[in-house]
Order: sequence, then C-alpha cells, then structure tokens
Amino acid sequence: MRARIYQPARTAMQSGTAKTHAWVLEFAPGEAREVDPLMGWTGSGDTQAQVRLRFESREAAEAYATANGIDYAVTLPHARKPNVRPRGYGENFATDRKEVWTH
Repeated sequence: MRARIYQPARTAMQSGTAKTHAWVLEFAPGEAREVDPLMGWTGSGDTQAQVRLRFESREAAEAYATANGIDYAVTLPHARKPNVRPRGYGENFATDRKEVWTH
C-alpha cells in the first residue's frame, strides 16, 4: 500500500492560505476505476482511495506512516512569492494623493 504525503495548495476561490497549513496523507489507488455502463458513473472497489488523513506537521504524518508500515513519498510544497504592492489598496483612501481620484 503506497501513500503520498503533501501540503495542499490553496484553491482558486480563495486569496488567503487558510487551509494550507496541514499535511495530508492520501493513499494511491489500488485498482483502476471502472465506468458504469448504465449511468456513466465511475467507481472502484478500493476503499483506501477514500481515506485522507490530516496532520499538523510533516513529521507527524511520516511517523504515522512508519508506525503503520505504510510506504510513502513526500511531496514538498512550492514556496509562494508574496504579492504585496506598496500602498496598494490603501492608496485609494490616502489623504496625501498627488492626483484627484474619481470614478
């Protein structure tokens, strides 16, 4: 049984990093998914594919995997470059503006 340990990226619908601090242990699929001929839904008999375990740190996830004999691979997250503009949104309401601001 193979697992992947990673830190999830933020979704496209949020600008913050609220749910990206936990580490996730996710099992690799044990068998291929099959298509139901009547409805077209995909399904599988592999119940491990439904399991996602969340941990506070990478070390805790690795300790859980080694304690339970789970073979795992760690995927490190990419560092996000901060997008901070000097006086960005606050510039709209500044009292020392150089030009007039109108709609």
